[in-house]
Amino acid sequence: MNNETPVSDSPFRTETGARDQAPQFVLPLVVRIERAAPPARTDALQTAARAVLVLLSDERSLGDGEWAQPVRDWQDARIRKVVRRARGAEWRRTEALPGITVTGEAAEVRVFPPVPLDGWPRVLAKLQVSGTDLDDPLPPAPAGPGDPVLWLNPGLDMSAGKAMAQAGHGAQLAWWELTDEQRAAWREAGFPLAVRTAPPARWDELTASRLPVVRDAGFTEIASGSQTVVADHPALR
Repeated sequence: MNNETPVSDSPFRTETGARDQAPQFVLPLVVRIERAAPPARTDALQTAARAVLVLLSDERSLGDGEWAQPVRDWQDARIRKVVRRARGAEWRRTEALPGITVTGEAAEVRVFPPVPLDGWPRVLAKLQVSGTDLDDPLPPAPAGPGDPVLWLNPGLDMSAGKAMAQAGHGAQLAWWELTDEQRAAWREAGFPLAVRTAPPARWDELTASRLPVVRDAGFTEIASGSQTVVADHPALR
């Protein structure tokens, strides 16, 4: 999807449609936040985005894999992601559920196959959504040359948990736009990517490009239809 594509064709669209009539599913992500050593915000955002890509490309999510039907059901409805936090024994309990743990520089994010919106596993349902506020102790370094960049809207104030979900949306939109060969190359490289806040002067240029743009459904924190992320993958320029 890009901003020349009608919003009605997007799984992130805001108006009511067929996707709203389908059973609703959500992709759970859990970020590990220990009191003594919380991850840096940018590290957590990048790790969450990579976690979404790892799940989408996992053989269990494809074809006749054990997660394939939940993934299809989730993608047939609105594409929802919810980030919760865990520490200590909570984190260890999440590791006992089917899922994939993805690590960044210090961040750990566990992604699980989609679940019904009202059917979360008890272990995950007990975790809190609030408390995911994270900071960067130092300004993030420039993105690596040739790395895909998920540009955050500089005009929006999002919690780390909300921004993690939005970065995951951006990574997913880029994934959908790529060819099979481009997807394979990205996966084999380990899904390198960067999440950065766009310079205010460049945001309008990015959203006017043909790059995929995430528009929020307005369920939490920000207004419906807000443009949150532009997915700048080199193969899509």
